[in-house]
Amino acid sequence: MSLLRVVGREIFAAYRQGLVSNQNRTFLTSAYWLADQPASTEAGAEEDPAEDQEKGQIRDDPKDRTRIIPVETSIRYLTSEAYQQIYQGEPVWKQYRRNHKGTYAPKKTRKKCIRQGKLATGNPCPICRDEFLVLDHRNIDLIKQFISAQSGKVLSYQITGLCQKRHLELLVAVERAMDYGLITFDVPFRDYDYSEYYPAQKQ
Repeated sequence: MSLLRVVGREIFAAYRQGLVSNQNRTFLTSAYWLADQPASTEAGAEEDPAEDQEKGQIRDDPKDRTRIIPVETSIRYLTSEAYQQIYQGEPVWKQYRRNHKGTYAPKKTRKKCIRQGKLATGNPCPICRDEFLVLDHRNIDLIKQFISAQSGKVLSYQITGLCQKRHLELLVAVERAMDYGLITFDVPFRDYDYSEYYPAQKQ
């Protein structure tokens, strides 16, 4: 089954229900973006129908996360129209809301959203729900969204909603980016008048 037929079927199902959740919207828009990308098959290479059928089954399941997305693909995805349509110029975690029992949210987020290659929850964290968001020290535009503009520190998972596994990957990516000099944080310069605290130094 072709990817476009899968997307069309998902849109029709969402239309009949009268609503489209954030997770489905992310999957549908990302699938359209993937369909627009050039094929990676080399010229003259023969395609295996069994392999194509297996790939089709994987793409049919929006919860499948066994496919490895290269960081170069993720970087191009962040500059695509599909990404802008989903997030509207805001950080990927901005519109995310955690599901939890009771009035107050737990101090820690879940350990991980993906188990045995599939999403194990109906409300995955901002990174796990979109398979094209790859945390890597080279993906600067993505990891900068999780760094405070005031302090230069990584935002807490209580703010971003990242699962513990993705938050650890984020910390590693930020540290590597700083080691390579890809991310720098300049502290604003302030000129202090120390004579106020040391009157003896006044002239």
